[in-house]
Amino acid sequence: MNAEFPVSSRSLAKREELAGLIARFARTDGTHAACFPPLSLIRASGETAPFHTVYEPSICLVAQGSKLVLLADETYRYGPSQYFAVSVDLPISGRIIEASAERPYLAVRLRIEPQQILELMSEADKSGASGMSRTPSARGIYVNSAGEELLDAFLRLLRMLETPEDLPVLAPMAAREILYRAMRGDQGQALRQMAPGAGRAALVAEVIRRIRETYNEPLRIGELAEEAGMSPSSLHRHFRDVTAMSPLQFQKQLRLQEARRMLLTEPVQAAEAAFRVGYESPSQFNREYARLFGMPPLSDIRRLKSLPPEEWAGEA
Repeated sequence: MNAEFPVSSRSLAKREELAGLIARFARTDGTHAACFPPLSLIRASGETAPFHTVYEPSICLVAQGSKLVLLADETYRYGPSQYFAVSVDLPISGRIIEASAERPYLAVRLRIEPQQILELMSEADKSGASGMSRTPSARGIYVNSAGEELLDAFLRLLRMLETPEDLPVLAPMAAREILYRAMRGDQGQALRQMAPGAGRAALVAEVIRRIRETYNEPLRIGELAEEAGMSPSSLHRHFRDVTAMSPLQFQKQLRLQEARRMLLTEPVQAAEAAFRVGYESPSQFNREYARLFGMPPLSDIRRLKSLPPEEWAGEA
């Protein structure tokens, strides 16, 4: 899934300024935390190997280069003047597909919280603002074009990095505007639906949180559905609407990603990692690991350790 839109000369100038600011404050490849904690700057000087990670709710705007992201069997490509929005924790894979030393991939990511969405929804209801209505469950991930107003809001936020003393007071206001602009966009329902109490999708977000907390325990759909106030069949339907996968598939990806992290960073064997993330059968673990990552655990970890960390860390 890809969004292609023409870019005006004025938007192009804003994008180039944005790229310059990202390059200035992210001088090396990787993900760089900014002085304003919800903000990260991302740089890559070349195409990367496929990575797997769990994306948390955020809005990522690309100033230069392109990236490909896969959620289950869906593909999302985004590039300059486009933003990638995620409204719930989602296990994804992806890679940077357009970048070079001369023109690196440059992006800025803003982490968002459901409470911020609820506050903006409440204020919009009071003011009668249009474009903020509640509609049925939508996929919790999308790509869209960044209009000039959204580019302006990101630029205001990044310019504050030059005057860090302003960040504590002014950065939250710019971040709030970014979220507001995205929520009012033509695919903003994916964000609006995550406001606590907004509907079924918000309940799915709570189920996702529970699965993440207990990913290494048996999945009890009946209990999760009861806590969410839904029938098991309704939970399955809405969960798939938001995540493009079933709760069991979601849990499986969490388990395999965590096992991979253990094998990369801790002195554990594959069988121990499998047991720790909830597998009872090492052979089943090996099969499912190879299906997701393309090769068995030992071969995969050996390959990853031969690559620069920024190529597989999952933050690009």
